Amino acid sequence: MNAPDALPLLPEDSGDAVLIGRLWDPETRGPRPVLVRDDDLVDLFDHAHTVSALLNSADPLAVLEQALAAGPRRWKLADVVAGAEESGRSRHGSESSAGSYSGRDPAGPRLLAPVDLQAVKACGVTFVDSMIERVIEERCTGDLTLADQMRTQVLQAIGGSLAGVRPGSAEAARVKEVLVREGFWSQYLEVGIGPDPEVFTKAPVLAAVGSGERIGIPAFSSWNNPEPELALVVDSLGQVRGCTLGNDVNLRDVEGRSALLLGMAKDNTGSAALGPFIRLFDDAYTLDDARSETISLTVRGDDGYTLTGTNSVRRLSRPFEELVGAAYGSHHQYPDGFVLYTGTLFAPSEDRDSPGMGFTHKAGDVVHISSARLGTLTNMVAPTEDLDPWTFGIGSLMDYVMANATSNAGLAGGR
Repeated sequence: MNAPDALPLLPEDSGDAVLIGRLWDPETRGPRPVLVRDDDLVDLFDHAHTVSALLNSADPLAVLEQALAAGPRRWKLADVVAGAEESGRSRHGSESSAGSYSGRDPAGPRLLAPVDLQAVKACGVTFVDSMIERVIEERCTGDLTLADQMRTQVLQAIGGSLAGVRPGSAEAARVKEVLVREGFWSQYLEVGIGPDPEVFTKAPVLAAVGSGERIGIPAFSSWNNPEPELALVVDSLGQVRGCTLGNDVNLRDVEGRSALLLGMAKDNTGSAALGPFIRLFDDAYTLDDARSETISLTVRGDDGYTLTGTNSVRRLSRPFEELVGAAYGSHHQYPDGFVLYTGTLFAPSEDRDSPGMGFTHKAGDVVHISSARLGTLTNMVAPTEDLDPWTFGIGSLMDYVMANATSNAGLAGGR
């Protein structure tokens, strides 16, 4: 991305952080799990072929110690970032990054999404405040020109903000009753303030893109926005091992037409961004630290437009444990683990162009999602149809592992 737009890739306390990522290695033509150590990325492949295997091991920190003791390959982090920028120059000559596993040979290694075999899941409507925007989308049936009018009507009906309303509580039931009585019934009320959260599949395994890669907006959407989120990384036993930043790219017009179009609105090539690294929980950074995260968003357009926003994780309407429990349990297991977007408080309503038209993305927008303790996830927006096709899937990964695996006895295994 352009130098003036650059934000720190690593967290402020990176020296104390255990950061796990993945990079595309042009030498072996495949993905390698890596550990950030000072200014280097340390190759973990001989000790854990996948990030999933590492996080499903009995003691991931012990595996990392073994890998460091073995003197593995290293890449300079600065070279990896520079290589991503160089390889990301699009066919139109602009500075961007190709979709995940483009099949090209970049000039240097580049960062990928820090998860691999994990299922990519997401929770929606997890902030009572932002639930109002989902109701508005539905009432507008995807027509952004009606958003301001509907927003005023809905807020008048409930008497202002819903901050502090606990989903499933008596107060939540009262708010739902008021909205229904005033003619604002919506299925979003059920998952926003009802007893059960919304959980959906955001992207196929291996389809997420990493920092420096392009995110896509398909041609059939004219009202869309970024969604800056905290994403929990969960192992096969339902234990949260760490977290990362995510962009749950949202097509407001598509979902607004019908909630049954959620797959069309949420799951497209380049629609799920994660990174730059997973921060593993340890004494320096715990699950409780993640609960208090403040995630910042900045969108800068080629037209000179700038959008800023904040997602305060502490304002989640439901605790992490409830969200994870809705995804994992006796009703559903994930043998390779999963990553769970936890939702966002941010829903832009300010006008970008004409009054009353609200915000929507334009090609060339640079999106920064950042946190002092998780670093910065940066992606450029492009038409989905211009992204290189996603071709490196589970079969390709298995072929790569089989071709590059050694008989190293220290490999991390599942439990």
